Amino acid sequence: MDEAGWHALRRAEAAYHEPYERNPDGSYQPIVNVNPLNEPYITGPSRSTSEASTGSWGPPPGPPPGHQERPPAYHAPANHAESWMPNEEKRVYEEEKLNPTPSAIERSRAYKGLEKMNPHLQFLCGPLLRYDTVENDTYYGSVLIVTADAGSIYSPHPRLTLEWDPERPSYLRSSSTSSQYYAPGSTPMGDPSHPAAAYGGTSYSRTSLQSTDSYTPSARARTSLIKAQEIWVYHDPYGSCTFWRMMFEIPLSENEMAITYRVNGGHGLQFFVPGKTQNMRWAAYSCNGFSAGINADEFRGPGHASGFDPVWSDLLDQHAEKPFHVLVGGGDQLYCDSLMREPEFQEFINLTSRKAKLAYQITDSIRAAIDRFYFSHYCLVFRNGKFAQANSTIPMVNMLDDHDMIDGFGSYPEELQRSPMFQLIGDRAYHFFLLFQCFVVDAVDGIDSRPGKHSTHSMLIGGAGAWIPYPSHSFLTYMGPATAMIMLDCRAERRLDRVCSETTYRRMFDRLWELPASVKHLVVQLGIPIAYPRMNFLETALESSFNPFIALGKKGQLGMGSLVNKFNKDAELLDDLMDHWTAAKHKKERNWFVEQMQNFALLRRIRVTFLSGDVHCAAVGVFKTLSPNAPVDPRMDYRYMINVVTSAIVNTPPPNGVQTMVASLSDKQHKSMHYAQTDETMIPLFQKDTNGKPPKSKNIMGRRNYAIVEYDSKTEELQFDIRVEKQKGVGTTVGYPIRTPGPGWQVP
Repeated sequence: MDEAGWHALRRAEAAYHEPYERNPDGSYQPIVNVNPLNEPYITGPSRSTSEASTGSWGPPPGPPPGHQERPPAYHAPANHAESWMPNEEKRVYEEEKLNPTPSAIERSRAYKGLEKMNPHLQFLCGPLLRYDTVENDTYYGSVLIVTADAGSIYSPHPRLTLEWDPERPSYLRSSSTSSQYYAPGSTPMGDPSHPAAAYGGTSYSRTSLQSTDSYTPSARARTSLIKAQEIWVYHDPYGSCTFWRMMFEIPLSENEMAITYRVNGGHGLQFFVPGKTQNMRWAAYSCNGFSAGINADEFRGPGHASGFDPVWSDLLDQHAEKPFHVLVGGGDQLYCDSLMREPEFQEFINLTSRKAKLAYQITDSIRAAIDRFYFSHYCLVFRNGKFAQANSTIPMVNMLDDHDMIDGFGSYPEELQRSPMFQLIGDRAYHFFLLFQCFVVDAVDGIDSRPGKHSTHSMLIGGAGAWIPYPSHSFLTYMGPATAMIMLDCRAERRLDRVCSETTYRRMFDRLWELPASVKHLVVQLGIPIAYPRMNFLETALESSFNPFIALGKKGQLGMGSLVNKFNKDAELLDDLMDHWTAAKHKKERNWFVEQMQNFALLRRIRVTFLSGDVHCAAVGVFKTLSPNAPVDPRMDYRYMINVVTSAIVNTPPPNGVQTMVASLSDKQHKSMHYAQTDETMIPLFQKDTNGKPPKSKNIMGRRNYAIVEYDSKTEELQFDIRVEKQKGVGTTVGYPIRTPGPGWQVP
């Protein structure tokens, strides 16, 4: 293969990046057969048979594995290589030349002395760590692991050991900063105790904690042993896999504590719990994946294993400096749209008749393919890279959005949503969301979320799903004495004319009115922004049957086929617009919901703040009292509610043209709630770009980002620090903080 052919192959492979392999027929290779974690529990990298045969050791800090296939010139002397290599290839070439692959002896020394599990478990995913809530000074959480039954020993059942000491300093840092680049072979590679190290996510960088093994436990040190509960079994032609849940309780101390946890006595991982009177420090993110057609390697800077890792590395650096107590996933924790690439779906996709697609009958092979896809996809995404390091060391709470199921689910016409294909996809996608992201199985835990009735204390069961056989699952959780968060399920009940049902809203407000008097801030997590620039004109254009581009797309003419989706030939962007709270069919419900939150804020004297993702931009919208003459002091204004939008931590920002259009609309003052004495606009938070220069827009920032949230007990303000990536692929961020005041008004 010549140079041009090799680069064309690389571009073709990168056109749709996936962290897994496919069979020759295009099917997702079952993870049970391909990539188990073969070594005893988190004792260092393990490789599948196919990977081991290549002799490679993790990906270099350049392009993904496969460099053995490069043309001979790639291994030529530097002066020759530089004559043809693109700049990125030169960098990779030089780094590989300076940092050779470590020897077998060096690799083995890196993992000497690490604890091994007894009895042995063969991991497929995990450990995953989840935060539930705090009640009566007791912290509730859980750990989930997924094991291959073949090769695992379940007698006795898996067990979780927790260790903590209220007298021990909660965290000690190394003298150097937390995350550094290490030349392979010069130091232990990354954090070898973490399973993600086996798949390139942490092979060349690490978040390190000062070793405190010499610390002498105090008389208050405690150890808790929890037996695992089997909650679900996945069956595959290649074998079966068991989901084990270990639910734990930790009595809070006066001060923050570090908790060490181990499965079957294996190597310990650590997370942090707050003190009794301490408000939690937490991070929020969304959109943890790339859309179709995005080359992930364009987002990977020096020292990062993949384009998925850079901003996660920054988040882990912040965690190492000052620990996060919770990791909030605001939707699209993984992208499942490539389900439709499975070979079993091609007959359905290739049908040209709308009527035939709606009536398409489900086969056993399609049922098996759907479960195979979601199971394997979750296992690989949730154990890969820096994301895996985060979700096993920072307790997570998650809420789904459409890509956790499939793009646009719930926002398609009723006839398509009622079709056998879409109902089955919704059923299985929601099942796996509850399982992997919430550690919940309704058949085990029930659907009664009254106090004391559900194993998840923060659970709020809502109304029946619109197109799925589940009710909605929302969460109301403690984030400190002064802060609570409601994560509202806006997907399970979604229809074109509804976001949530009356039942869900009623049950939510019933629970909110029971919040303790100490709560001064309520964060309402919504997957999609509720205060954001409108694009109603585009919605109207895409719905129009007179749009010539959409008409050509439906007929597949002039290369316009990509403008319509593969399900019902509607405009490709229409489902995204229909998802928005400001869509014409959702506007009435949106305005009612905002008014209800205003009424709640006034009467309970609680500041309400919205937190959202989805749009791949950072922004802050705001509702406030309409006052043409003189603005109302935000502290005294119960209508003052900001909408912090943090999106995306991995995915690419919108194209420049879309960003320009949204930015031009962001200066508009919206009058849709003037009838309720409510004004709505955007806050010009971004006075400078990340390089210090004037920004393209002061209201919208089109770079990858996440947010850090902390409560200021002195001012009673809640600070949202939106961390924006300085430069694509570098990962290092710049902070854009905004504070929302505590409630200063009096209850009438």
